[in-house]
Amino acid sequence: MQVKYRAIVVDDEPANLESLERILKSDGAEVKAFLNPQDALESVRSGCADILLTDLRLQSWSGMDLLDAAKVLDPSIEIIMMTAFGTVEIAVEAMKKGAYDFITKPLQRIQVLKAVHRALDRRQLVLENARLREAVYQESPGHRSSILGDSEPIKKMMEVARQAAKSRANVLIEGESGTGKGLLSQFIHDQRDCNSRKNGILVKINCTAIPDNLLEAELFGYEPGAFTGATKRKQGKVELAHQGTLFLDEIGIAPPSLQSKLLRFLQEGEFERLGSNETLRIETRVISATNVNLRSAVQTGQFREDLFYRLNVLHIRVPSLRERAEDIPLLVAQFIAASAKKNGRQVPLIHPRALDLLTCYQWPGNIRELQNLMERLVVLNVNGKIGVEDLPQEVGGTKTERVLKIPLGTTLKKAETMLFEETLKSVEGDKKVAARLLGIHPRTIYRYLEQQQPQPLVEPSVSESEPIDSSISKEFN
Repeated sequence: MQVKYRAIVVDDEPANLESLERILKSDGAEVKAFLNPQDALESVRSGCADILLTDLRLQSWSGMDLLDAAKVLDPSIEIIMMTAFGTVEIAVEAMKKGAYDFITKPLQRIQVLKAVHRALDRRQLVLENARLREAVYQESPGHRSSILGDSEPIKKMMEVARQAAKSRANVLIEGESGTGKGLLSQFIHDQRDCNSRKNGILVKINCTAIPDNLLEAELFGYEPGAFTGATKRKQGKVELAHQGTLFLDEIGIAPPSLQSKLLRFLQEGEFERLGSNETLRIETRVISATNVNLRSAVQTGQFREDLFYRLNVLHIRVPSLRERAEDIPLLVAQFIAASAKKNGRQVPLIHPRALDLLTCYQWPGNIRELQNLMERLVVLNVNGKIGVEDLPQEVGGTKTERVLKIPLGTTLKKAETMLFEETLKSVEGDKKVAARLLGIHPRTIYRYLEQQQPQPLVEPSVSESEPIDSSISKEFN
């Protein structure tokens, strides 16, 4: 049988140990069983286990001591506590110390496997999120570049960008809104040949954010009296970019009058401030960005052909997010961590199914839309996890509200039981989340579960009489 997971079981009663070992092995686990907790710790130290099940009362140790020691040796291991003397207070203490779950004896096969599969699901979640965080770290500034991604479209784009950075040629960046054109311009500037532009800075101007009648003044500067309200000399963006980089964002909407002056500046490196006859000369490299097809704009007469060729010495196309979907997990991890730090929140774990839906979504707003959604999910998160139910409808698909129907004549006790069961089922057994949804203290959930434990006349150590529900594996694998 193929090994599905690796488990360590600790109990000072041999009969219990043998029964648990059989149950877990029948579920596809590789099991190491120990009567002595010290021997179990050596196995934990080697990192050979996914999950640890331990009795609370051991002859030489307390299960709480084993819990503390195991978490120090392997913080990623999931731990389930078992006892025949469970109380709500002990369960809460164990959970605070890092135990995933707390189950009471007499144990039953389905009960054990449900707890184990949920713990494994949690471990997979933690490890996958840790992997994503490490990948983000490796892709961060100081390791490769400030632009995250390992997809083929991004690799090709970055290769062209690195070559462009070594030159002094003008660069035209084309791509949809929200794809990161401004970030790419910053990368090219930061990677430039510093010997050719020693002290220059990157000066940005957004052509869509400034009215047409002020765009020329903002770009080239003006003298006092050049127009109403011009009371003193002002340097333009072009002048500030001397020996550096001038970034013209959304150049495609530049008015015709500005296009002609830009053409002269690009051809000769000369310009005059508004209201001045003095010709100024500067040295700068121009990076332009647009979300429209400038070739089509040239054909329709909306953009000057000669200016297009001056700007388009080197051409870089930024792929849309849907063209680089394999990069989405990296971006999600980065944006979640950044949003948590910005808003003073805990970094939530994201469920693989939610990540799959994010990867399949088309993202019309590209990276900007993804970044905004991740911040919203972090700010509104209450349980430390981002699941499918947290995603907006357009990302997660059509959602149907779960309704619990309670027939008239149902006793209050029975209605309460139905409410508890359905709520726990909807949150995959997460007791803390269920308590929040019901507006009660988690201790009430634990007391309810204790009351549901069977009380046989002759209590076996572990009941193996019940067959494993096949839906368990489907649900948690």
